[in-house]
Amino acid sequence: MYPVKTPYFIKKLFPSLTWNFTRAEKVLYLTFDDGPIPEVTPFVVEQLKIYNAKATFFCIGDNVRKHPEVFELLKKNGHSIGNHTFNHLNGWHSPTADYVKNIQKCNELVKAQLFRPPYGKIRPTQILNLKKNYKIVMWDVLSGDFDLNLTPEECLENVLKHTENGSIIVFHDSLKAEPRLRHTLPLALAHWAKQGYNFKGL
Repeated sequence: MYPVKTPYFIKKLFPSLTWNFTRAEKVLYLTFDDGPIPEVTPFVVEQLKIYNAKATFFCIGDNVRKHPEVFELLKKNGHSIGNHTFNHLNGWHSPTADYVKNIQKCNELVKAQLFRPPYGKIRPTQILNLKKNYKIVMWDVLSGDFDLNLTPEECLENVLKHTENGSIIVFHDSLKAEPRLRHTLPLALAHWAKQGYNFKGL
């Protein structure tokens, strides 16, 4: 189980992390984790282009190494880039020194100042170590597109029901998420655009 909407008390426990932005403006911050891959990432870029939407892609270093042309597509289209470790490491299961080293390895390729921990799992010692050089970005809406037990319709409902002004929303440009992402993203973008939202990168 996972909360679709990040509970307020969790945000209060970790105030140095970025969870959302001002609720006063009709702006949404779409983020895509685990890419870039040729099977899914170009589809995301094309959907965003329809609405002149900018987003942030938290890239796995090894995927950038394998698919540099897809990574270049993100930059060429003006999207923001974030670091998601080189090997999609779980911070709770990784010694801090190894974790930081893996992030640095990723940053040799992505050259980003934004970081998101895979699985959202990061220890206080890792936060202390990283926040000098990175803005650590979490979220307040988790689409659940990675969840194989979720229908595409339920994924769409997750984001439409819980998104509000200033929300940081998590999607995944991954093979695992693809069936739910391909259904949800076009419909969600159309809905939000109709409501007058702008879409910005971080």
